[in-house]
Amino acid sequence: MPLIHTDTPETAEGQVKEIYDQIIKAFGSVPNALQIYSSSPALLARQWQQIGYYMQHPTLGFNLLAMMRMLISEATDCEYCVGFNEAMLLNMGGLSMEQIAATKKNPQDAPLSDKDKAMLLFVLKATSAATSVNQADIAALRALGWSDGDILDGLGHGAYMLAGDTVLSSLKIERDY
Repeated sequence: MPLIHTDTPETAEGQVKEIYDQIIKAFGSVPNALQIYSSSPALLARQWQQIGYYMQHPTLGFNLLAMMRMLISEATDCEYCVGFNEAMLLNMGGLSMEQIAATKKNPQDAPLSDKDKAMLLFVLKATSAATSVNQADIAALRALGWSDGDILDGLGHGAYMLAGDTVLSSLKIERDY
């Protein structure tokens, strides 16, 4: 049970109910990872908007983003997020458990294009040692065709995952997948 009150789809009212209805339409249910935000409707709205933005991102693909989240969450020991993103990669991303295990063991082995792998490794570097990022890192991404907006979006996604991991782990979110 989480440490703070959360509204379920059955108990939600007002803005929270409206957002839950959108989530149910998109996913079929409201994951606990989103229900935790129900105590702050504005934060829930921002979280849902962020998810929608990345779901429709023109260059950062599903598997790349799910791998970012899984690997960042592994580094922060967010069990919920690691498992949730593993399940997404298995069920929606078409990866095998062997590919996921290899990626977790060594992100250089991620089954991604060279371009996507470079973005993954950059975001992992930035989220684990931000001050180590330098101009050469950015130049390497640009050389592979990533725009500055893509770089910012990838890094923002990773940084947002750090914040989410902190919220979910601190408030003891329960697995529901």
